[in-house]
Amino acid sequence: MLRTIAQIKEKLEDKKAVVWTVEELKVQVAEKGVSQVAKEVDVVTTGTFEPMESSGAMINLGHTDPPINIRQCWLDGVPAYTGLGAVDLYLGATAIPDYRSSGEANELEARLGMNHKERSGGHIIQDLIAGKQIQLKAMGQVSDCYPRASFQTTLTRDTINQFYLYNPRNVYQNFIVGVNAGERILYTYLGPLHPRLGNAVYSCPGAISPLFNDPLLELIGIGTPVFLGGGIGYIAAEGTQHFPKQRRLANQTPIGPAATLTLVGDAKTMDPRWVRGCYFKNYGPSLMMGVGIPLPMLSEEAVAYCAIKDEDIVAPIVDFSIPRRVRPTFGLVNYAQLKSGKIKIEGETVRTAPLASIPRSREIATLLKEQILAGTFPIAEPIAPLPKDRAFLPQDRWGSQFALD
Repeated sequence: MLRTIAQIKEKLEDKKAVVWTVEELKVQVAEKGVSQVAKEVDVVTTGTFEPMESSGAMINLGHTDPPINIRQCWLDGVPAYTGLGAVDLYLGATAIPDYRSSGEANELEARLGMNHKERSGGHIIQDLIAGKQIQLKAMGQVSDCYPRASFQTTLTRDTINQFYLYNPRNVYQNFIVGVNAGERILYTYLGPLHPRLGNAVYSCPGAISPLFNDPLLELIGIGTPVFLGGGIGYIAAEGTQHFPKQRRLANQTPIGPAATLTLVGDAKTMDPRWVRGCYFKNYGPSLMMGVGIPLPMLSEEAVAYCAIKDEDIVAPIVDFSIPRRVRPTFGLVNYAQLKSGKIKIEGETVRTAPLASIPRSREIATLLKEQILAGTFPIAEPIAPLPKDRAFLPQDRWGSQFALD
């Protein structure tokens, strides 16, 4: 080991630490080699800005007088989960509007200037972070402790107690490339896929993405601070669908979806530039999240992993025209080819496009570097490692389809 996190923290306090973005490191390695760079750099910053629909916000409203035990709740017509404490809510990023009348929908459309069908929990989260007003309507379960039956008010970020993001699955370590070999356009979580291999869409920003640069999860763990939505968040646990046992190349990068993270952070400190509700036509809502992770360069091996380039990492080309959990693929393609704007599939040229914003991903890595050097972003030891032995368990072995009357 070249250095410890404690030594890095000491160098940061003395203003002697060297912090590079991951792209800067890759350039330095190409010029000087891994061994020399490992002697120089202390921290490498990574970033991504991409759809992360398994996200949401925990909100505590504070008690009313008389008190209410909320059992149904709507924020600008979008339902929040209420099966918690009396005034605790969880607002999922993909929650969709549940207006009780067309008049209410029309009123909100006029106020918000957007189609109510395209507004989601992600947009509510974005607006609260931005300090905007949100209309709350709540129905209560009446009891001796909570005699109030209903409640209506206007909320802002500053009029609620706690408002933090609790995101069960963020920052996929690689993902897929979506294509459509069928005869009609398909509307998917990757956006529209045009028929007869009309386009190919990928989600991950490639070699600058956080977990590609720590493929074996040796530099981060539970408790690691991260740039989350413009504020400081933390890795709380493995993410849902965490699958570190995915097949890997010789450089240890996975060939498809692998590790994921559960991230938590105070939304009152975030910036709506980095937390944005979005809508995919004829599919549904999602949330664009900005996440950056600092990686301490503790060894030559850590530097070597961060030196990977887009041509060194691959993703599977998946055909969405087959409506099954396991879809056929057209093999693997590297990210350099994807970022070139076109790939070859069975001899045909197919145009490509990213869902992730690569310029914003770079901007996050740069912002994180600046914050670390300024002493406004902490570097810390994980309190526990992330699991590396999780398998993926599908449900089709356990049940069957049923018909609704």
